[in-house]
Amino acid sequence: MAEEKIYDCIIIGAGPGGLQAAIYLGRYNRDVLLIDRGGGRTWHARHIENFITQKTISGKEIIEKGLEQARSFNVKIEKGTVTKAIKNDQFEVYAGEKRYLSRFVIVSSGVYDHLPQIENLYKFLGTSFFTCVDCDGYRTTNKKLVIIGNSLKSVHLAIAMKEMFTKDITLVLYTDKLPDEYREELVEGNIRLIIGRPVKILGSEKMEGLEIKGEQRVECEVIMSHFGYKLNDAFLSELNLKRDGKGFKFIVNNDYESSLSGLYIVGPLNQGHDQAIIAAGEGAVAAIDIKKRLLEL
Repeated sequence: MAEEKIYDCIIIGAGPGGLQAAIYLGRYNRDVLLIDRGGGRTWHARHIENFITQKTISGKEIIEKGLEQARSFNVKIEKGTVTKAIKNDQFEVYAGEKRYLSRFVIVSSGVYDHLPQIENLYKFLGTSFFTCVDCDGYRTTNKKLVIIGNSLKSVHLAIAMKEMFTKDITLVLYTDKLPDEYREELVEGNIRLIIGRPVKILGSEKMEGLEIKGEQRVECEVIMSHFGYKLNDAFLSELNLKRDGKGFKFIVNNDYESSLSGLYIVGPLNQGHDQAIIAAGEGAVAAIDIKKRLLEL
C-alpha cells in the first residue's frame, strides 16, 4: 500500500539521535515521519547518569519524553518495523505493507547486544548486569565485579576497569586461548582469571554470585558482559553503503551523511562513540544540514 505523500524527512528509529533530529526538523515546520519498532538498547537502560541536566534518568523516560516533544512540533510518529529502504527519484521506505516516500532519510535504528545464555540474566539486566563500560562502568565502583567475555579485548577491559572503578575483579573467559603475556598481566594486576562458561546468576533481590558450568561459583555484586553487538541494519542491504575497513560500521561525513546522498546515519551504526548524548548531538547536526538542503531545493 503506497502513500504518495512525499515527506521532507523520514526518521527510522526513536533513539536519542532520531528523536533529537525529529524535534529540530519539526521546529523548522518540516513534514517529518518517524517510524519506530519500539524497545531498543536505550529503552532498556535503567540508569543514564551522564546526560547533562539529568542526575539520573532511564532510557524509557528519555524516549517517552522525546516522543511527546516531537509530537508537540507536529512530527508524525508511527509504530512499525522498517524492512527495506531504497532510492529512486525519492527514498522509498517500507514498513509492513506500507511504502513511504521522502526526500531525506535519517537512520537511528541502533544495535542489539550479544547477550550470553545465562539463567536469570534478564532479571538483573540494567540494574547489576551491564554491557557498556562508558554507560554503566561507574555503577560497579567499589563492588565485587565479574567480567565475562570471549576475546583478548576482555582482558584489556578488566585492566581498565580496575584502574577506574574497582579493585575486586574476576575475569571469566569462554576461551583458554590466552597468550602467556596476557595471563601475566592479569596476575600483576591481581585480577582473578577463570576459564569456563557461566550458566546462572545467583541471588533473589540482589545479585550474589555467578555459577560456572561444573558447579564452580564466584561471588559478585555486578557483572559486565563483553560480547559486542549486532547492528540493526538489515533494511539497508539494498543501498550498497560504504562501511569501515572491517566491513562493520557505516562511514559518514561531518554532518553524518552516509556515502549515499540524502541518507544520514546517527548513533552506534556509524563510527562515532555509542552514547545517548552523543547520538542526540549527531541527530541535531544531521537535521540542521537537512534544513539547509531543503532550502536549496
